[in-house]
Amino acid sequence: MGEFVRLEVADAIATIRLDRPPMNALNVQVQEEIRAAAAEATQRRDVRAVVVFGGEKVFAAGADILEMADMSYTDMVDRSGALQSSLTAVAHIPKPVVAAVTGYALGGGCELALCADIRIAADNAKLGQPEILLGIIPGAGGTQRLPRLVGPSKAKDLIFTGRFVAAPEALEIGLVDKVVPASDVYTEALAWAAAFTQGPSYALRAAKEAIDRGLEVDLETGLALERQQFTGLFATDDRSVGMSSFVEHGPGKATFEGR
Repeated sequence: MGEFVRLEVADAIATIRLDRPPMNALNVQVQEEIRAAAAEATQRRDVRAVVVFGGEKVFAAGADILEMADMSYTDMVDRSGALQSSLTAVAHIPKPVVAAVTGYALGGGCELALCADIRIAADNAKLGQPEILLGIIPGAGGTQRLPRLVGPSKAKDLIFTGRFVAAPEALEIGLVDKVVPASDVYTEALAWAAAFTQGPSYALRAAKEAIDRGLEVDLETGLALERQQFTGLFATDDRSVGMSSFVEHGPGKATFEGR
């Protein structure tokens, strides 16, 4: 358990909880604690789904600019890979991951939310990549994950202008997947995650990897990746359970064991 990032596990759901008041600024320590929490969530067999949450008031309002302002070019050359990979560790969790976004999710905070499979936002949330206003560009995945999610034109608008996007527009452009009252964000995220706690964990893992890796390659290569993941699942107990249950009882009644 880190000083500013905790992994809280209950009912097979892990919450990666950011807690660095007042704005959950992502300094180097927080970045590394996010990496550690993601690694633990990945490794623990009692975790079947993950929620990323910054608390009731704010998700994460970006990097720690006070820390970053004193860094030289060579300092950032040395740090930039670790910065990216600390958040990518969340994207690589081989389980369903939802970001529960309250308040601000800006800069690195928005990039962290982009690492989740879906984003549930409060109706008062504001998201954005305002790095251009500091004379830089997003450096933790924003220039790559954002256009893959909302398309290049919308991503360029947000990154070129640095403007904040309110929850209704974020929903309209596909930056978030659901908008709910601020008091309900975490509950909604837990409900989404709970749908997978009794699911076929290796099939979910295969589906996530096929989609994520497939988006990085051409269609033919993506189809080959899908075929490999698809056939591999025939070695799992859950595949046998799922098909036997379907034949005997119809769809949606299988009890999976995650093996």
